Amino acid sequence: MARRDGIAMVAIGGGHGTAATLRAARCYAATITAIVSVADDGGSSGRLRELLDMVALGDVRNCLVALAAPGSVLARAFAHRFEEGELAGHALGNLVLAGLVDATGDLVAGIAEAAALLKATGEVFPATTEPVVLKAEGDGWEVAGQVAVAATEKIHRVSLVPEDAAPPEAALAAIARADQVVIGPGSLYTSVLAAAAVPAIVDALAATSAQMVFVCNMRPQSPETTDYSVADHVAALRTHGIEVDVVLCDTSAGMPMGDFSGRRADRPLAGASKLVHDPLRLAEALAGLME
Repeated sequence: MARRDGIAMVAIGGGHGTAATLRAARCYAATITAIVSVADDGGSSGRLRELLDMVALGDVRNCLVALAAPGSVLARAFAHRFEEGELAGHALGNLVLAGLVDATGDLVAGIAEAAALLKATGEVFPATTEPVVLKAEGDGWEVAGQVAVAATEKIHRVSLVPEDAAPPEAALAAIARADQVVIGPGSLYTSVLAAAAVPAIVDALAATSAQMVFVCNMRPQSPETTDYSVADHVAALRTHGIEVDVVLCDTSAGMPMGDFSGRRADRPLAGASKLVHDPLRLAEALAGLME
């Protein structure tokens, strides 16, 4: 697929879902920017976060690897996870990122240095420049921490602590000049909204003239979105102040549409495993929306 001249695309979210979106974007977008959740408090990211008092870096690493030069040995090394000893469970890329952030004295600069090392096609920014805690609310209850939120159902809304945690200005500028903003796919509350619901990002999304696309998961994710339809996902975005122009989904994979009458493109997007989005199919669908 040839790249469309001049298309500036911004992907917002976290985890493996946004990495798939970025692999798709490489096929059609001229410039690519990722704005990524840094609220994780589990695994390698959580351990480094607690030890070094920094944001979670795992989703940033995933996105950098997705944008790395094809066939990059360094990208494979970034994804390598140690299995034994004191480093067991840590991804090498998380350790390198932590070192670069420390060496530069700046989160955004450290990530940019990692992108340069990987010869990344695009930029990656954290959704906030300071450590944050993801908080979820339901009927008379609250839970805090991404791991705890991921194990919770019947969530009404999520927010970040501190509430005024802000993204880099360069991330907001990318949204302002974008032609297309793609939110998702990924875990609705713990990846997608952990990034998109940052107040300054919500404001920037409301102000941009870009085409706003939500890529829905292919099936509900238990327990945080048990029994959700595509319409329920869109309603959750709206609850957090996020309106989209078009929803891209694949209901053949198990997600019901629900009561949704807005613009949508329902088409096969699954890869061979039928569990995750195929980047090429996703690229064709996203590029088609721009036409």
